[in-house]
Amino acid sequence: MPELPEVETVKRTLNELVIGKTVKSVEVRWPNIIRRPEDINLFKSMIVGETLQGVKRRGKFLLLCFEELVLVSHLRMEGRYRVDPEGTPIDKHTHVIFHFTDETALRYRDVRKFGTMHLFKKGEEWDQPPLSKLGPEPLSSGLTAEYLATVCHSTQRSIKQVLLDQTVIVGLGNIYVDESLFKAGIHPLTAARDLTKAKLEKLRIAIVETLGEAVRLGGSTIRTFVNSQGHMGLFQQQLDVYGRKGEPCVNCGTPIEKIRAAGRGTHYCPFCQPRGTGK
Repeated sequence: MPELPEVETVKRTLNELVIGKTVKSVEVRWPNIIRRPEDINLFKSMIVGETLQGVKRRGKFLLLCFEELVLVSHLRMEGRYRVDPEGTPIDKHTHVIFHFTDETALRYRDVRKFGTMHLFKKGEEWDQPPLSKLGPEPLSSGLTAEYLATVCHSTQRSIKQVLLDQTVIVGLGNIYVDESLFKAGIHPLTAARDLTKAKLEKLRIAIVETLGEAVRLGGSTIRTFVNSQGHMGLFQQQLDVYGRKGEPCVNCGTPIEKIRAAGRGTHYCPFCQPRGTGK
């Protein structure tokens, strides 16, 4: 699933490709992707004539901002956007197409059809799902050691479970949680409440550094992620633990292990991330 760095990369790319384009018509080939409004014809008619003014990101969500409307798009597992000239062949996995007046089109392609789109009048998107219950951005001033301590010390969940919870922190998924916990020297099954404020500050720094570097490199190309120009991210070349089961730790040489944590395949170094290291 695309995480914050991948969605940020798509956002930046789309801002180079679609700003100022006006929608001439909308084609919906798989109606289940459209969650709001439920009336597909209303969805299409609301967007026709609107001009894209910018693309923003909130956590793992893309916000396509028109003059009067905001389209909140979740890519889920394999959703992609691509801008093509009209007349370019359309494959069977392209499910929503925004045709522009300049004879180009923004196409949404999703092999697994898990993505969603919610259309709001501008300003209403913040007060309703899916954006209304999201936690702070990890690269913002809202993520502090004090905030992490408040959240972690009031739960019995593992730190991996906490970090994957989008109501706690947005944008983090399996890849960047594993990488951040490694950098902070925290075992993924450590009880969140056992982590001291000093350890949580170390974790905060690890999250910021990991995501910042991933954004700089365009995200991680795991499975099928590419940006809206078809370019792959490069951060996967920097991964320390994720996907490296049995390979030597970059710090100590101990083989990386893989376990199940928070229902997800989880990679860690048993020497650098020992159990019971909350201080």
